[in-house]
Amino acid sequence: MHELGVVFHVIDEIEDLAQKNNVEHVNKVTLQIGTVSGIIPDYLVDCWNWAVTKHDIMAKCELIIEKIEAVTHCEACGRDYNTIVYGKTCPHCGSTDTYLLQGNEFMIKEMEVV
Repeated sequence: MHELGVVFHVIDEIEDLAQKNNVEHVNKVTLQIGTVSGIIPDYLVDCWNWAVTKHDIMAKCELIIEKIEAVTHCEACGRDYNTIVYGKTCPHCGSTDTYLLQGNEFMIKEMEVV
C-alpha cells in the first residue's frame, strides 16, 4: 500500500506551504488523481483520515478527490478515446501507435486554510 507514503508526502508539502505562508490550520485539501495513476482513492482516504490526526495543523482536515479520466490519443488516426475501456489499441483504427494524454496525474489542486 503505497498510498500511505503518498499521503505523508502530500502532508509534508502542505505543511511546508503552510509554514511559509503563516497558516495556522488547513481545513480542506483537494487532490486531482488520474484513473490510471496507480493510486486507489479509497485507500488514500483511509490513510489520509489516519495521518491527519498525527499533525496538529492538519487535524480534521477534509480530503476532496477529483478524478481525472484517462484519455489516449492515436497517432495513426488522430482520435482520442477512453483508455480504461480500450487500453493501448485504438478502437477506431486498431493501431497501437498511441499515447496517454491524461489520466496518470497526481496533483495538489488547492487547500482551504485558516
